[in-house]
Amino acid sequence: MNQSLPPIAQTLASFEMVEKDRLLEIVATERKPKEIIKAVVGRGLISNQVMCKELSHRFGMPFFDLGVLNKENLPRDLIDFKLVERHFAIPIYKHGKNLFVAMVDPTDKGALDEIMFYTGLEIIPIQVEFNALEKLISDAVEGDAGSSLEEFLGEGEVELDIADGDDNQDNDDVDFDPNDAPIVKYVNKILVDAINRGASDIHIEPFEKELRIRFRIDGILHKITTQPVSFASRIIARIKIISKLDIAERRVPQDGRVKLRVSRTKAFDFRVNTLPTLYGEKVVMRILDSSAANLNLNVLGFTKDQLALYQKVISRPYGMVLITGPTGSGKTVTLYSALSMLNEPTKNISTVEDPVEILLPGITQVNINEKAHLDFADALRAFLRQDPDIIMLGEIRDLETAEIAIKASQTGHMVLSTLHTNDAPSTLTRLMNMGVPAFNVASAVHLIIAQRLVRKLCLNCKKPSELPKNILLEAGFAEADLKGLEIFQPNLEGCGSCTEGYRGRAGVFQVMPLSEQIKTLIMEGCTEQDIELAAAREGTLDLRQSGLIKVKEGITSLEEIERVTNV
Repeated sequence: MNQSLPPIAQTLASFEMVEKDRLLEIVATERKPKEIIKAVVGRGLISNQVMCKELSHRFGMPFFDLGVLNKENLPRDLIDFKLVERHFAIPIYKHGKNLFVAMVDPTDKGALDEIMFYTGLEIIPIQVEFNALEKLISDAVEGDAGSSLEEFLGEGEVELDIADGDDNQDNDDVDFDPNDAPIVKYVNKILVDAINRGASDIHIEPFEKELRIRFRIDGILHKITTQPVSFASRIIARIKIISKLDIAERRVPQDGRVKLRVSRTKAFDFRVNTLPTLYGEKVVMRILDSSAANLNLNVLGFTKDQLALYQKVISRPYGMVLITGPTGSGKTVTLYSALSMLNEPTKNISTVEDPVEILLPGITQVNINEKAHLDFADALRAFLRQDPDIIMLGEIRDLETAEIAIKASQTGHMVLSTLHTNDAPSTLTRLMNMGVPAFNVASAVHLIIAQRLVRKLCLNCKKPSELPKNILLEAGFAEADLKGLEIFQPNLEGCGSCTEGYRGRAGVFQVMPLSEQIKTLIMEGCTEQDIELAAAREGTLDLRQSGLIKVKEGITSLEEIERVTNV
C-alpha cells in the first residue's frame, strides 16, 4: 500500500471499497479526509450506505442513523465548532461520563483525543453516513448562527481581530458603549457566520417590531434570524464604529470599509453602506474575498467557442472589450480572469476601480478617491502618461470617461471595462446615449460580453426533472434537442452540503463580436433589435440560449434559467 496516502484513503483501498487508481486521482487534489470521502461519494465510487456499513463492520464501531436524531437534544455545551470543523465529527449524546461522537472517518484518532481533552469525558465513536453528518453539522452551525442575542448577554469578549477599526471615535449623543461585550461578540459572529456560509452580502434591516438579518448566498437572499428592535441601534453603531463611519450621523447614507482578519494569512474586506430608513439605518455589507476568486477563464462557464473568441480579442494589442450585466453578475471576475491570463512582465497593466475588489500581483491597481478628487477620468488620464499596454476601468459611468477610454483604445492600448445594461446590443445604444459618436463606437469596441450568474445544482442531491414537451419547447429548446434530453431539478430540502439544492454559481454569457456588418448598422443608426438579429445570424448565442446549454449539461435547472434570463 502506498504509505503517502492519507489513512482514510489507505483504508478504502486496502478493504477494496474503492479502486486504488481512482483514490490516487482524488488524493492528487484533495488531502483532507472529509474532502476525500466527499469526492468518493460525490463521484459515485461508493454509496453512502455501503461505505458506512463497511467501515462500521471493519472497525467494530456501532452504526447510527442520524435521521432519527432529535437535533434539539444535541449537547451544545460540549460542542466546540472549531473541533467539529477540523475533524468533521460532532458529539450527539452524553450519558454519564460517556460522550457519543458521530464521525465518518474511523481512522481519525486525533479527533477522539482532542474531543476527550476538551470535554473530559470518555469518547465512544459512532459510525454515520457522510451526507447525514454533513447536514447535521450544517444545521448545528446554522442554529448557532441564528442564536438569540440574549444568549450573549453577560458573556465575555469574542477573540477576533478586526483590523483598521477605530474604537476611539467621539461617541457623544450615541447610546452605545464600544466595549459592550455582547454586542461586539454578536457583530463579530454575524461576520464570521456569513463567511462560513459563503455569503456575498449581509443585510441588517430595522423594522417597526424587529431587526432582520439576511445573507445573500449564491445570489439569493435568505433570512438568517431576527432580533428585538431594541438592539438595532447598538448593533448598527458597532458596525459603523469598526467601519470608521460617523456614528452620530444618521440622516444621510455613508460608505465605509472594514477588514476582518481571521488568521495571520487570511483576511476578508467588507464594503459597508448605511441608508436612513423609516425605522432606523439599514446596513448592507458586501464581502470581498480576493483569495476566493478563481481567475481561470476555463471555469467561468463560457462555451468552447465563446472562450476562444474572448481569448483571441483580449490578446490583440489595442481595442475595447466591454462586460455588461447587473450588479453582482460576476463582471469583475470575468475581467480579472482576462488580466490574469495577460499578466506577464512584458506588459504594463493598470486598473482603476471603486473599490479594488481583487488583488492581483504584478499589476498597478488604483482606488477611486472622491474626497481627493480622483475619479475614473482622472485616473485614466494618469494611466495614459505611464506607458500602459492594458487598462481596466471598473465602470464607464459618464461621457468624459467613455471618450478618454475610447481614445485610448484607438491609440494602441487594450481597454477593458464594464457597463450596466441588459444585453450586448443595448450596450452600444447606451454608449451613444451618453454622447459617444457612432463612428467612435464602431471603430473602438471589438467585443461585448453580457453575463449573468446562475446557481449550480448540487451534485449530491440533484434529481431528474420530467417536464412536458410543450413546456420545454416554450422555454426555448428546439425539437431536435428533446431526443434523449435529460434535465435535472434541485432537491429543495438540500443535503447539508448545499442551500436548497444549489451550491456555487456559473456564468451564462452572450459574447458578441463587432463584425463589419454590425459596425455598418451602428453607423446607419439602426436599432438594438436590428443589431441583435444581425448578431444571431452570425452565430451569437443570447443569454437564454447559453443558459439552456447549461440545463442540457445538467449544471443548472430550467427554473434557474427562467429566473435569471426571463426578461
